[in-house]
Amino acid sequence: MKGTRALITAQNLEWAYHSARAMTGFATSVIACGCEAGIERELSPEETPDGRPGVSVLFFAMGGKALAKQVETRAGQCVLTSPTSALFAGIEEGKPVPLGKNLRFFGDGFQISKKIGGKRYWRVPVMDGEFLTEEFTYQVGAVGGGNFLILAESQPQALAACEAAVAAMKQVPNVIMPFPGGVVRSGSKVGSKYKALNASTNDAFCPTLKGVTKSQLSPEIESVMEIVIDGLTEEDNRRAMRAGIEAACALGRKTVFVGSAPATTAVNW
Repeated sequence: MKGTRALITAQNLEWAYHSARAMTGFATSVIACGCEAGIERELSPEETPDGRPGVSVLFFAMGGKALAKQVETRAGQCVLTSPTSALFAGIEEGKPVPLGKNLRFFGDGFQISKKIGGKRYWRVPVMDGEFLTEEFTYQVGAVGGGNFLILAESQPQALAACEAAVAAMKQVPNVIMPFPGGVVRSGSKVGSKYKALNASTNDAFCPTLKGVTKSQLSPEIESVMEIVIDGLTEEDNRRAMRAGIEAACALGRKTVFVGSAPATTAVNW
């Protein structure tokens, strides 16, 4: 895949998150969303170009043109519109990906640019003051679709293991888990009996289909969930996958509370 990073800053962390969540919304899978995107981590004021709190976001697509289109469209609809926000490059080398290059035209001729340290920034007048954006970020080769499955004796147990795995993986830089909460319950296989679909439910791992398909599940397994990882390098994916698997396995057969009732978590591999 191709990947890039952008940095969003705002008056405070809450507003940086509002913008980041909007910009990375509806971006779970290239199958239907055009890109895969997510929040990488929080940024302290010492880590951002304008000295304000911020959030770094990662984007992945199957090609450079698709990536550039998704980033620019989302920047215009979700960062330009967000109060107090600014947008900066998160990768400094590679093929340019427009941030403010075209968004500047929203200024209707009132926009101005500044070149600082060899980088061009655009100041676009908006109703709360100015939208400041760097002209470009940059794309690099990336790796998407790393994944592993968690098999459990119940749905709450599977989810508990996934939550532990995702929490550990979020500590690894340069990766995102693009699905809701980092977890996908509708794992897919390539192809379908319906010609219009290029992917369909992974019936071999659907517990309710054990008796009617060639199941890969043993009798005690009643819930399966998947974690998908996108990373800027293969090694980033490996580190994240290792951290997630270790965290899930570390649950062992601990007792976890589901509502008010205890349940034993079993992680099977």
